[in-house]
Amino acid sequence: MKPEFENLPLKDNVEKTQFELTIDGFTAFIVYKKKENKIYLIHTESPPELEGRGAATALVEKTLAYLESNNFTLVPLCPFVFAYIKRHPEWKRIVDESFNGFDN
Repeated sequence: MKPEFENLPLKDNVEKTQFELTIDGFTAFIVYKKKENKIYLIHTESPPELEGRGAATALVEKTLAYLESNNFTLVPLCPFVFAYIKRHPEWKRIVDESFNGFDN
């Protein structure tokens, strides 16, 4: 993660069911669905103003760290999150064992 994003807080916007990271007044987000201790990450979106700055990657990294520290298991339905975990397989440690998408 770029140093400029390290100290920015991740917000769990429960009303919108999304994790948010606000940078320079613009908010990138990941929509989720929560069921008990399992979280389905469904869609990641970053505004055009943040494009190319690594904001979406920082959002994913902060979200995965949050999920791990709060003992959630992950179902990565979002293609961006899925691709991130494929590039960083150490994060498979928090992926729900019933998810077999990485086997294909």
